[in-house]
Amino acid sequence: MSERLKTVLVTGATGIIGRHAVNTLLANGVNAVAIARGGFERVPLKCEMRRIDLLDREATQAAVREIKPDGLLHLAWISAHGRFWNSPENLDWLASSVYLLRAFAEAGGQRVVAAGTCVEYDCSRPITSRIDESKECRPATFYGWAKHGLRQVLAAYAQEAGLKHAWGRLFLLYGEDEPQQRLAPTVARALLRGLPAECTSGNQVRDFLDTRDAGAAFAKLLLSAVDGPVNICSGEAISIADFAGRIAKIIGRPELLRLGALPDRPDDPPYLVGDPSRLTHEVGFAPAIPLDQGLRDTVARWRRQMGLA
Repeated sequence: MSERLKTVLVTGATGIIGRHAVNTLLANGVNAVAIARGGFERVPLKCEMRRIDLLDREATQAAVREIKPDGLLHLAWISAHGRFWNSPENLDWLASSVYLLRAFAEAGGQRVVAAGTCVEYDCSRPITSRIDESKECRPATFYGWAKHGLRQVLAAYAQEAGLKHAWGRLFLLYGEDEPQQRLAPTVARALLRGLPAECTSGNQVRDFLDTRDAGAAFAKLLLSAVDGPVNICSGEAISIADFAGRIAKIIGRPELLRLGALPDRPDDPPYLVGDPSRLTHEVGFAPAIPLDQGLRDTVARWRRQMGLA
């Protein structure tokens, strides 16, 4: 473990992984300060909470100077479903992240961990095995390039400013408070209504991680001494068809699952699974929530939210 961090600033603290990262930090005796544009009423956290828009450079810098955190967990980014892939807003978040890093270093910060993405990796050629952190990065989306650009800036600036740092590359998530348009909620909500759930062929193979585990993994990475890129993933390969089929089985309506009803995207990588070796052996983290349990929890949440429980 790295030198004990006393105060950690968590951006995106009310997001689908931020809240779980905060809870893990608190459980480890760290003073977490949660920053978000909003959502504290919906996601109350047992720590200091500050409503700050990171795109407001002056407000961000003032808050960092006042708080003087020695740790930074940067999770905030544009996340609007479907829109973030090629939105110009990625430039705004890249710029605001650079300002945040500088303010953190100038306030005496020691260690920073930021969230990257698996789509930084080069998926233009067929992949048939788990991706480790040595794989070349060549994103196919503007979002991927913006994240990869921040990773490069962070690495160079950390060396100049004397910061310890790591970069968590997230693979696919499912779980609490997912946008309704994402795969698990789309399938679950349709089937719970007794309606057909239309999917692509489902032949694509992916790596899914419960948002609770993802948040805990980021917190553990921050509290470790590991540097550089680290895959935040389960390492378990599962097809989209199997993933959706498990949800249908839990709900008891497998006959309503319509695989192949939607066309496959021609640019969709057929295989995207991470190698969790660094996360497991160096950070010392392994997912605590098996996929079937996570999916049961997901279905139960949607039952309650839809008034069907």
